[in-house]
Amino acid sequence: MLIKVNAQPSYRAEIMWLVDTFRAKVVDISEHSLTIEVTGDPGKMVALQRNLSKFGIEEIARTGKIALRREKLGASAPFWRYSAASYPDLEGTTPVDALAEVESRSAGSESDGSLGGDVYPVEPSDVSTFNQVLDAHWGVLNDEDTSGFRSHTLSMLVNDVPGVLYIVTGVFARRGYNIQSLAVGHAETEGLSRITTVVPGTDESIAKLVQQLYKLVDLHEVRDLTHLPFAERELVLIKVAVNAVARRDVLDIANIFRAKAVDVSDHTVTLEVNLLLYDLN
Repeated sequence: MLIKVNAQPSYRAEIMWLVDTFRAKVVDISEHSLTIEVTGDPGKMVALQRNLSKFGIEEIARTGKIALRREKLGASAPFWRYSAASYPDLEGTTPVDALAEVESRSAGSESDGSLGGDVYPVEPSDVSTFNQVLDAHWGVLNDEDTSGFRSHTLSMLVNDVPGVLYIVTGVFARRGYNIQSLAVGHAETEGLSRITTVVPGTDESIAKLVQQLYKLVDLHEVRDLTHLPFAERELVLIKVAVNAVARRDVLDIANIFRAKAVDVSDHTVTLEVNLLLYDLN
C-alpha cells in the first residue's frame, strides 16, 4: 500500500515513529506531505491507516493481496526434485522418472499454441511475426520504436459498488487496449475505490481513452500520471528452490536488492520484494 499523509513539521516526528513501528518506509517527501510504503497482512494495513488518519490522509493506493502456497518439509515437498536436480549435494537421490516427467511436461507446454491473456501474452518461441506490445520493461517499450507507444499509468477514483471493475475494464476491452497491471483497493474516502492500471499506448490514444472513461457514471476522476512526478512500486513474491548451501547465497542476493524472506522450508525460500520495476527485473 502507498499512502500519502499530511506531514506538517510539528507532528512529522510522530509520523516517522509510526512508520518505524509498522516497519514501513518513506518513498517520497514534500514540504507538507509524506508518501509511505507498507506491506503486510490486511490487519496491519488497517491499523496503520487508522493511526495516520488523525494527521489527514490525502491519497491511498492499494495493490490487494498476493499469495504463494507454503511448502511442506522433507523429501515429500514438491520442490524436492528441482532442488535435487540443481544441487547434487542434497541428501538422497532424485528418481530418474521424476525428472523425465518434469522434462516431458516442459516439452509438452512448449508445443502448445499461443497462450493469450489480458495481462502478458506469450507467443511461441519459434514465431515472431509481429512485435509484442508488452515487454518485460515498462515505460518506453522499445528504444528503436518511433511510433510513440509507451506504458501509461492511470489512476482512477470510482464508486465502491459491485460491478464497477467490470464496467471500467470493459471500456479498455472494447477499444482494444491491453492491461499490463491492475491494482484495486479502498481509497482515502469512504465509499470510493482507487484503480491503478498500466496501459500501453500513445499519448493521443490514451487521451481519447481518458475521455471515454469520464463518460462512466461511477467514475469520479482519472489521471494519467505518466508525464507527472509520481512514486511507483511493484510487489512480488518469489519462491526459490534452494538447499542448505545455496540458501546463504540467495539471502545475500535478496539483501542486496532489499528483499526479505517471508517463508522458508527445507528446499525453498519465499522472498518478498517491492521496488521499482527495473530493480525487480
